[in-house]
Amino acid sequence: MTTCTNPVLDADWPDPDVVRVGHDYYLVASSFNRAPGLPVLHSRDLVTWEHVTNALPALPPLDHFSLPRHGGGVWAPSLRHHDGTFYLTYPDPDHGIYVLTATDARGPWSAPHLLLPGRGIIDPCPLWDDDGRTYLVHGWAKSRSGVKNRLTLVEVDAGLRSVVGPSSTIVDGDVIPGCSTLEGPKMHRRDGWYWIFAPGGGVATGWQYAFRSRDVCGPYEHRIVLEQGPSDVNGPHQGAWVEAADGTDWFVHFQDRGPYGRVVHLQPMVWQADGWPRIGATTDDEAHAGNPVRTHTVPGGAASAGGAEVADRPDQAPLAPSATPGGTGPAVERAASEPSRDDDFRATTLAPRWHWQANPAEHWARLDGDGVVRLSIEPVDRGSLREVPAVLGQQLPGTPHTATTSLLLAVGLPGGPGVSSTPDHRAGLVVLGTAYAWIGIEVSDGVTHLVCRESVDPDEAGDAGPAERDIHAPVLLDHHLETDASVALGLRSSTAADGEVTFSWRLGQGPWQEAEQTFTAREGRWIGAELGLFACGPVGPPALDASGSSARATFGPFTVTLAL
Repeated sequence: MTTCTNPVLDADWPDPDVVRVGHDYYLVASSFNRAPGLPVLHSRDLVTWEHVTNALPALPPLDHFSLPRHGGGVWAPSLRHHDGTFYLTYPDPDHGIYVLTATDARGPWSAPHLLLPGRGIIDPCPLWDDDGRTYLVHGWAKSRSGVKNRLTLVEVDAGLRSVVGPSSTIVDGDVIPGCSTLEGPKMHRRDGWYWIFAPGGGVATGWQYAFRSRDVCGPYEHRIVLEQGPSDVNGPHQGAWVEAADGTDWFVHFQDRGPYGRVVHLQPMVWQADGWPRIGATTDDEAHAGNPVRTHTVPGGAASAGGAEVADRPDQAPLAPSATPGGTGPAVERAASEPSRDDDFRATTLAPRWHWQANPAEHWARLDGDGVVRLSIEPVDRGSLREVPAVLGQQLPGTPHTATTSLLLAVGLPGGPGVSSTPDHRAGLVVLGTAYAWIGIEVSDGVTHLVCRESVDPDEAGDAGPAERDIHAPVLLDHHLETDASVALGLRSSTAADGEVTFSWRLGQGPWQEAEQTFTAREGRWIGAELGLFACGPVGPPALDASGSSARATFGPFTVTLAL
């Protein structure tokens, strides 16, 4: 049998939810301020995933999200399939609960409809009941509403277009000993019970509850069904129960890995003799929570679909911090199971893997299918790249890796000589989180330098201090450009397991030269760090090239090589 190793998605796919339709699995995740948002992934085995689309081209309200709104936007979504239609519900903690629909998960998706307006209403999940009624369960964000640690139920119409009944609290976490930050509910019906799977305890340190009741309105009894235990998987919770095509049960959840964001694990799940589920490695004590496993068989590849045999497989023992993952039979390679990150820019539209820090304008990226992407030099730079909307990014892989691209400097174009009024600007490759560092070019008063800089903590810089500081002495490039019609400046970032980033550069096919200092990647606001490409100039009139057109920075193919 084929085995795989957790995490099955070793990058930032927060708050995953999964639905199976036939032999196809679809996963959605939170995207926060990223646009396009609501990534949709497809798999045939819950292990190997392809990023097929983004359901939300731009975040509403459009004007509000024209600027980076770090920590806002799309929080934990749910994905359901009912009567031939996919329903994607997501919360915006500042605006309310939105609904999108599609007949094909790959799209097109409808425009978002505001089902339940309000601040602090988060983590919705619908349930179509056997009697024809439809419900929505959701949590609360104290930062917006002053309320948290409770789950609320409201009746809605079957099309999720309007609320048709009053809301009520069906689970109050404050009356459960030790319960905190109860949120992210996913609701199901099974064997005459209403089931709610919901996390508690917080993003980095939490655990997974299961609640059940014979009545949709409660009262609900509860049990912790997954917790860290002796494993090294912190906070294993918030995700999706899914029944595989072979009849086995599985649970998809996240683990917070700091700068790498919330990576996705897949755990075996069994229904025990007492009627309760247990997730991960099991013990003889049925009432005890399961613990995460590192290796397991790929769904559909087990010798039997029976729950007991799934639970008893030797490769599903909990992994202690000092243990080495292992399994029997062939293994799924990590590079093959992850969605593609490379881009040769031979298409004329951006691949789903790319997103911006805010709602994009159509002119930000130009792709002619010739192997490069031309980014508009947007006049929005106030000193910090965190506030630049037009950073073209993708998730920082959780595996040690090297990301490589090139930045073309040509005579008569921004970044090269031959233009009497070459506009001031900068462009490059960035590792972006609450702190960031970048390598690239800076053009100032017609002079071009290679620079490598990191952000300065605002508390350290003060109101008048610089937003960035050099981690490599600037290198004058003009003398190289005077003798060549164009020069490809190679840019590279190499990230180690501990998040330490080493930047490198080279001219043409010359030797790579490392920056003098390294940088430690840091997570963003509720998201992991990102790899990004950018081009921007000072606030003011837009930069123009020699022909009077919008000035652009030209980036060559983008590759990410995992160190497996």
